[in-house]
Amino acid sequence: MDYIKITVNIQDAKEWFTDVLISEMGNIGFESFEETDAGLEAYISIKEYDEKKLTELFSSQPANEIINWNKEVIKDQNWNEEWEKNYFNPLVVAEECLVRAPFHKDYPQCRYEIVIEPNMAFGTGNHETTSMMLEAILKEDIAGKDVLDMGCGTGILGILASMKGAKKVLAIDIDEWPVKGTLENANLNNVDNIIVKQGDAALLGNERFDVILANIHKNVLIQDLPKYAAVLNKNGKLFMSGFYKEDLDPITTAALSTGLRAAGHQEKNRWIMAAFHN
Repeated sequence: MDYIKITVNIQDAKEWFTDVLISEMGNIGFESFEETDAGLEAYISIKEYDEKKLTELFSSQPANEIINWNKEVIKDQNWNEEWEKNYFNPLVVAEECLVRAPFHKDYPQCRYEIVIEPNMAFGTGNHETTSMMLEAILKEDIAGKDVLDMGCGTGILGILASMKGAKKVLAIDIDEWPVKGTLENANLNNVDNIIVKQGDAALLGNERFDVILANIHKNVLIQDLPKYAAVLNKNGKLFMSGFYKEDLDPITTAALSTGLRAAGHQEKNRWIMAAFHN
């Protein structure tokens, strides 16, 4: 699947405005963002791209904040080159987990080492939401547990859960590329207990899970929370990220309405990772 890359130049590259714009672009389907010295770069699958919505969003912003923007189609075969160009560097999370690409040659040694092949799926650990989810997994007792990874992206969260002893992992994503990417990355990391399915929360049936990981957009999380709660085992834990601190209250309200209880949250650069249990 091809992707659309939107490059936005912002007046003085104001941090507050960049954060607002990222949040609003996320609400119309953009999946990943890279902040730059001049503004930001945003990515969305070509099938989800709606130029009318984007133009309306940009025109509704305060005058003179957006200097200009342009669109580029990113072909799947160019994705490795795109990631290397954008400096996907080896990352160490909580001094325990190294995330790197196969093309990296110089990197530190850690207890856990995850190799991620860059492709059209997102999730290298460099974004705050992914790193916080990885930190949560590192702290959690996963051994012998059944894990659900919703919106699996590259499969990075499910792979770490497997490395930490998960009994089995079900990884689900709505797009074709994450499904292919997760299977490829599981193979790269010699992980053989991950089942990958294409779809959304409608795939969740009678199977139950001890740990649920969901790093998705706020609106999807709120919509799917009842389904997560329904498939979470007694004394199970749900970890969610992909939203800003101003979205924590509505996320928490939605979770509590399903009978879940809050189990704390973490914040990095206004992004939130929240935990709940039953």
